[in-house]
Amino acid sequence: MLLLLGLVTSLARFASATDAPTIQLGKTTLVGRAIASLEQDFFGGIPYAKPPLGDLRLRPPVLLSSPDSHTLDASEFGLACLQTVFPVADMSEDCLTINVLRPSGISSKAKLPVVSYEIRQQSCSVYGGGFDMGDASIYNGSFIVAQSVARGTPVIYVNFNYRLGPLGFPQGQEADNRGALNLGLRDQIAALQWVQKNIEIFGGDKDKVTVFGESAGAIMTAILFLNSPLPQLARAAIMESGSQASAPLFTAERREIDWQNFVSAVPSCASTATSGSTFGCLRDANTTDIFTGLATSTAEANELFPWDPVIDGPGGLIPDLPSVLFERGRFARLPFISGTNQDEGTLFVPTTVNSTAEVEEQILAMFTPSVSPTILQNSVETLLKLYPDVPALGAPFNTGNQTFGLSSQFKRASAIYTDNGFLSQRRFWMQAAANAGVPTFGYLFTQPQATEPPFLGVTHASEIAYVYGSPSDPSPAATLISRVMTDYWVSFATSLTPNDGLGVPRPEWTQFTPKNKALIQLNAANLTMIPDDFRGEQSAFINSNPAIWRH
Repeated sequence: MLLLLGLVTSLARFASATDAPTIQLGKTTLVGRAIASLEQDFFGGIPYAKPPLGDLRLRPPVLLSSPDSHTLDASEFGLACLQTVFPVADMSEDCLTINVLRPSGISSKAKLPVVSYEIRQQSCSVYGGGFDMGDASIYNGSFIVAQSVARGTPVIYVNFNYRLGPLGFPQGQEADNRGALNLGLRDQIAALQWVQKNIEIFGGDKDKVTVFGESAGAIMTAILFLNSPLPQLARAAIMESGSQASAPLFTAERREIDWQNFVSAVPSCASTATSGSTFGCLRDANTTDIFTGLATSTAEANELFPWDPVIDGPGGLIPDLPSVLFERGRFARLPFISGTNQDEGTLFVPTTVNSTAEVEEQILAMFTPSVSPTILQNSVETLLKLYPDVPALGAPFNTGNQTFGLSSQFKRASAIYTDNGFLSQRRFWMQAAANAGVPTFGYLFTQPQATEPPFLGVTHASEIAYVYGSPSDPSPAATLISRVMTDYWVSFATSLTPNDGLGVPRPEWTQFTPKNKALIQLNAANLTMIPDDFRGEQSAFINSNPAIWRH
């Protein structure tokens, strides 16, 4: 970030170190915080929906145009939504808040493009975290805004909190019956609606919103392409390491036991757990009881991510498997960037895996019941043949026969997870969009991660710090590729192409088309376009019958 401070140019009346920026939002005065050293204004913790408490718990969000108070201290982020990774004092159910970071001194007539982010642990910005953890405060958008100003294409950065775990992604038959599915996704839509109503007051242009996110944030953004009002809320998207079904999509009934375990662990509602009528009690429960249920049931779940988006049927946000909707041409025609990291799966595979039987068991558990047991079993056996127990073919890729002190089965399982959850789906999604004439750009992030354990390789979420200008690797190469990536992202958000020619000199990133299936390789030592054909036989098999893998 310090490299850019001397490059930041003046836009207009910059706030002084002692002046707190203010915004009049309806009848409320927002008092923000001046980041004088970066010539930026921050407004945080602004409620975009009514607190989802009491009778509003487990219901879709109720949009707020402006806060109820006459003056709101907007100098800090709001509290995180309930989850298991933060201290209780740092969380609240009253967490549906949004944050705006802008260059200082701009007027309400500036009409700057807006980037909104959703990320893995956290533009409009959407955070990830497997749908059960994350917070908008984790990543600092100051570098993105500073670099956007330095290159002459200033942007406003927005991010927000959404409900997590069983409060954001309820499971089970009752939730389905009550239409209470995918509430976290509806929080995202409400936040984008708030941006449409209010961002011009901050100097943004509501017609130039780009949504971007990583992992769960990318998945959520990709899902909005299926059956949501996204085209009225944004004009483009960037999806880092996530497509519509990177978390395999089932109906809510599949995780009935997870919902029952959650309710069983809520002390005041335990007796209703198997009654099929739990919502009334849960709406009356206090937050302490709800948190107890969340923490206990998440720890006891028999899968890594028990609170995922689900197929919610006709009229829902996910009316069917994405592959079915792609075949019918039912998706939004917005330009987008989509990409993956070289070794996505290494972060998710247990380092203790040590046999073919164990790898097979894990795959079967993840995708049961997708089709008949016989078809699934045969498909898994074919998959294992396509990914033999040969270390040189496993992930982290391009590491030869090195196994890093682990079983060779770790590399095998990691390769399968990388391709099934990320590579094949990104490929399927981009090809469907390109065939429909949608402008799309793909990437493969392969920058070596010098500060991470070698067995992880270039794993899931490795690229986030580079986009935000803060790679843990201080080398000139890492700093350069970080600057390049931020320029590509900002260029796309402001001009719908990563190739505006401004900022750091960088190669042209060519569009992915039916005749030019190519990606940019994001690697400081070899920043170039590459054909999107690696592990083609394996991904072609996965994509030949996506219903098996719940794509």
